[in-house]
Amino acid sequence: MNEDRTPDEERAAPAPGEALGPGRLADEPAAGRPEPGLSGSGRPRPAAPAEAAGGVPPGPESARPTQPQPPEGEAQDAPAPGQPGPGPKGEPRLTGRQRLAAGLWPPRLSRNQLIAAALLFVLGLGLAIQVQATSEDDALRGARQEDLVRILDELDDRTTRLEEEQERLDSQRSELENSSDQAEEARRQTRERERQLGILAGTVGARGPGIQLEIRAPADVVKSGRLLDAIQELRAAGAEAIEINDVRVVADTYFTDADGGVRIDGRAVSSPYRFQVIGQPKDLEPAMNIPGGVVQSLQGDGATVTITPSENVVVDALRSAQRPDYAQSSSR
Repeated sequence: MNEDRTPDEERAAPAPGEALGPGRLADEPAAGRPEPGLSGSGRPRPAAPAEAAGGVPPGPESARPTQPQPPEGEAQDAPAPGQPGPGPKGEPRLTGRQRLAAGLWPPRLSRNQLIAAALLFVLGLGLAIQVQATSEDDALRGARQEDLVRILDELDDRTTRLEEEQERLDSQRSELENSSDQAEEARRQTRERERQLGILAGTVGARGPGIQLEIRAPADVVKSGRLLDAIQELRAAGAEAIEINDVRVVADTYFTDADGGVRIDGRAVSSPYRFQVIGQPKDLEPAMNIPGGVVQSLQGDGATVTITPSENVVVDALRSAQRPDYAQSSSR
């Protein structure tokens, strides 16, 4: 019996050899574990500093060095500027640009989005075609009322001339069909056609209504290009025969600059430049006075331009007929 125990402890303690549990007796200590309060040699174990202070006994976890924790209420260090802070699970937090890039790529398109994109493409294409078609009429939309009236008058005059030419050809065909002497009628029409072609080719003289145009300007103002522009505007207005300073102007006439003037088909001419033009006066005069045309341009450079309508304009300058080198008649 242990002398340190009281009578009550001895009665409560199990007898030696009494089973305390499966495979254990009362007088047998737990394997590898000393009794509480005793060391491995049976001596009383001194209390650890933590136990003496009422803390947790030191173990393997408490032996590891720990990071110092900031005191409560003190904010942790903020991340450097431009660097994302840690995420909720320790992962790096994405910036706004990175989140935007992740949302845009790879694209996630649905069927409805593809249909909407196709409809928008078709709508944009239609608008582009409409704008292009509208811009083609800007020249007429920006024209003044007088210019529009003049353009309509020129179109009407050209239509009238074409209708008259058609009527004349129809009349010739009827005469050939109804004439008793078709050979004589054919010869008459051939001679008439020859005279018309001679006027266009400049091999015969011409007389008729038209205008007389005179340009007075220094030599450095009137260049060959200005005269050529005037010829083009007169032809567009229906001029049938043109003569400049006794030089007949035909389809193959050319203009070059020369000292003190201009050369027409190699012949030198100088100011004043006198045009004899046969055609409809009411068409030729407005064509020359068109805003921004040759006459207005010459007047802006200091030239003096005079236009005189006449019912008897004579174009008698001739040029010799030239046989073509390569072109041949296709009629048989």
